[in-house]
Amino acid sequence: MDPVILSRLQFALATAVHFFFVPLTIGLSFYIAWVETKYVRTGDEQYKLQAKFWGRIFLINFVLGVVTGIALEFQFGANWAKYSKYVGDIFGSLLAIEATVSFFLESTFIAVWAFGWERIPKKLHCVAIWLVAGASTISALWILLANGFMQHPVGYVERGGVAQLDSFVAVLTNTYGWHMYFHTVLGAFILASFLIMGVCAWHFFWNKHVDFFHTAFKTAAWFALVSTTLSIVAGHFLGQVTAEHQKSKFAAMESVWTTQTNAPSYLLQIPKFNGEEGNLVEALPIPGMLSFLATNTLDGEVTGFDRIPPQDRPPVWPVFISFRLMVGIGFLLFAVAVLTFVIKGFAPSLGWGLWVYILLIPLPYVAAQLGWLVTELGRQPWVVFGVLRTADAGSPPVEGYQVLFTLAAMAGIYALISLAGFVLMIRAAVQGPGKLEQHYA
Repeated sequence: MDPVILSRLQFALATAVHFFFVPLTIGLSFYIAWVETKYVRTGDEQYKLQAKFWGRIFLINFVLGVVTGIALEFQFGANWAKYSKYVGDIFGSLLAIEATVSFFLESTFIAVWAFGWERIPKKLHCVAIWLVAGASTISALWILLANGFMQHPVGYVERGGVAQLDSFVAVLTNTYGWHMYFHTVLGAFILASFLIMGVCAWHFFWNKHVDFFHTAFKTAAWFALVSTTLSIVAGHFLGQVTAEHQKSKFAAMESVWTTQTNAPSYLLQIPKFNGEEGNLVEALPIPGMLSFLATNTLDGEVTGFDRIPPQDRPPVWPVFISFRLMVGIGFLLFAVAVLTFVIKGFAPSLGWGLWVYILLIPLPYVAAQLGWLVTELGRQPWVVFGVLRTADAGSPPVEGYQVLFTLAAMAGIYALISLAGFVLMIRAAVQGPGKLEQHYA
């Protein structure tokens, strides 16, 4: 029972469960702010009802995000003492700003919004939800800049065996962190859009509150089209930053074994199994496409594993498959978003076709989890890329059986919390806009 491996599994569990709720918090907060703004501008009570209905789901999701995120903070000191000691001067400052500025701003004004209906002027109430939405995205920025340092460490000097902050500006302008941020936030908008359309489709199918949900569906269709389009662009630029700063990750994402220029991208590609080097299948090449994806030029050089020592390579199969599935889901959602934008006017009459939207609800969640698998597995064997290995970042006094016990306990607790949360959100979504006042009394 290797304590480092078990600690990685425990942190992965906590992160994965927490990240089920974070994207919806970001995406849905902006949708609610949008419809409440329309209520303030037009005085149309339907938009107020929209804000209250989706706000009920948002509040349940927000609480779950907070609860599942608490354990992450404690794991740094408990399971990753060497890592915390090494990057504490940099990582700690970013997390402190996130907690004391963004999270407290978000938490304060979400209470104002939830309990302020009919108690404060509607314009101030609308400002409160915009502050919540803005704080949630700023919170994500600090977290992703911290993670960006792990992916591409900048703005530090090493003294006495620890990384000390040398340029806060360099950390704040870390290109890797910013590209991760845009791609992640756009993914959150995609997730919220498809969840809204899926809930609307459920009510269309059962012919309940059709006018109410058709308004939400048409707005979400706009959100979906814009966010899926921009996400593809953001993903392309993130891939280029990865190719520049994390050549081993990019090689695993595309299963590139030989460094080459004018590198083709294969429509059908299968890496070899059992840790063998090379690809089992390489078929249907698009000449120069991989070079273009990596460098924006058809003759750009793409680094393969032949220039990366075996001990510095990430696991190819999990990264390769996760990346392919994430991209495939992304383009599928883009195609659905384009089609939806065309047919949004008569969406309630699609009949059994509405189940497409209902069944698509989990896919943005899956894509988000796959994206983090690519990001974190692709960074291995480094916890801070090129600087500190994961195997050297644990807590020496911690024994394997201790981590195993806490891992099992956390898995059980998180399962119960998540199950209860999803049941509550599903009940709120299925119930519809009736009897909302009791939730905001």
